[in-house]
Amino acid sequence: ALVRRSISLFEQYVKLNPRLPMEIYVAVANITDPGRLADTIASHLMIKIGDKQSVLEVANPAERLEKLVQILNAEIEILNIERRIQNRVRSQIEKTQKEYYLTEQMKAIQKELRQKDDYAKELDELRSKIKAAKLSKDALEIAEKELSRLEKMMAFSPEATVIRTYLDWLITLPWAVSTEDNLDLRRAQKILDEDHFGLEKVKERIIEYLAVLKRVKKIKGPILCFVGPPGVGKTSIAKSVARSLGRNFSRISLGGVRDEAEVRGHRRTYIGALPGRIIQSMRKVKSNNPVFILDEIDKMGSDWRGDPSAALLEVLDPEQNYAFLDHYLDVEYDLSKVMFITTANTLYNIPTTLLDRLEIIRFSGYTTEEKVNIAVSYLIPKQIKEHGLSVKEIEVTREALKVMVNDYTHESGVRNLEREVANLCRKVAKELGMSNSSKKAKLLRITPENIGKYLGVPHYVRDKVPPNEIGVVTGLAWTEVGGETLTIEVNKMKGRGLLNLTGKLGDVMKESAHAALSYIRASAKTLKIKETVFRDTDFHIDVPEGA
Repeated sequence: ALVRRSISLFEQYVKLNPRLPMEIYVAVANITDPGRLADTIASHLMIKIGDKQSVLEVANPAERLEKLVQILNAEIEILNIERRIQNRVRSQIEKTQKEYYLTEQMKAIQKELRQKDDYAKELDELRSKIKAAKLSKDALEIAEKELSRLEKMMAFSPEATVIRTYLDWLITLPWAVSTEDNLDLRRAQKILDEDHFGLEKVKERIIEYLAVLKRVKKIKGPILCFVGPPGVGKTSIAKSVARSLGRNFSRISLGGVRDEAEVRGHRRTYIGALPGRIIQSMRKVKSNNPVFILDEIDKMGSDWRGDPSAALLEVLDPEQNYAFLDHYLDVEYDLSKVMFITTANTLYNIPTTLLDRLEIIRFSGYTTEEKVNIAVSYLIPKQIKEHGLSVKEIEVTREALKVMVNDYTHESGVRNLEREVANLCRKVAKELGMSNSSKKAKLLRITPENIGKYLGVPHYVRDKVPPNEIGVVTGLAWTEVGGETLTIEVNKMKGRGLLNLTGKLGDVMKESAHAALSYIRASAKTLKIKETVFRDTDFHIDVPEGA
């Protein structure tokens, strides 16, 4: 009876303890010897070593089995308690997981429904905006086609994002939005005179342009190109033209542009593609008849990516720009109502095909008197205001301004002159700030005698033309910012008839030197020069200012 009871309890123990394989019970069930059965079962029980020792210490097999039955009953009870706890915990976990899963599923369903509603609303808004945008016939056809594609796509697919961006560009362009021109010539003349001193020929040509525009409403003529040194007012007078017409204004700097895509845009097949600068600017000005100034058109380059000057032909040519095709939009856009004005410092770097479409208006450099008048009328009031000063605190005499123009600047325009005026205002503001603030502010009068105190040592020294002497002659040179005088020195020495040129001379100057020597040799008989001089003498021509 004890053997059967022990085997039955051990079977329950093995079933309740997942760490013991069922094969152990099978092996134990075949043992009939009570002593061996007790020892085998005790060895497989997961109990303390002391409890196992107590079983082994009992010599009588029957008593040993009774001891083992007690231990088995206690272990089975413990395992039953553990099983009930595990079942309770598992049920709680399963319930929690079920609730979490259902909650997340409900959220996902609600989000999907909400996204579908938002997506449908977005498509309806796009459809309304397309109708209100007054697109051209071709643009409307493409917009409806792209919207139809968008309706069949998932809301957040990459292709849908590309199409939404494209449609956004189409509907935000000013296809039929124009500003009304103010063609009052007297008002235009007044605005040009207010904003710029001098430049009478330039102003006259602009007024002529506006007069013709007033009569024909649309000019299919050459594009104006302002050419002149830096700082003479090319860009600012274009702004004044826009202000006098009442049109929106946009400036596009073309300096350093080498990629044709900067003008025509990138095709939509490229990631992150956008329209070119022309279409981007049209979107910003929000009207289809702005004044566009294409700045530094002579600074464009070209490389393996294309020639942007060739792309500009389509933009500027009145016979083509009514159907300008941007690679990104891939639909014709009318630029014929835009008033294009270009600027350049020189004409040498502008391609002839582009130059042929431009009407050149030259800006000459300002004289000293004109610069003084510009400083009195525009620069000084502007800088006094920007530096928090007042006309009761600073006065700059005309004589001091002449010194500033001649000794502290060397330019055709007035940019550096404005910087020097700003520098003077900062010095005055510092001096007034360091003085006793309780006293009434005193008037600082800037004269030729004290201007050096504020601006320091003169930056430029005006050299007088040296008297002519043998071997030295004064020449004239041309630069982008005006004229220059330079000294040309000549020396001769024994040699083999060589001509040595120094001073970093350009090709034209080098050719001129050779031509001069050839002329002397050809006229040697007239000039009574021996032929042996050219065979036994080396000539050295040096231009110190060229270096």
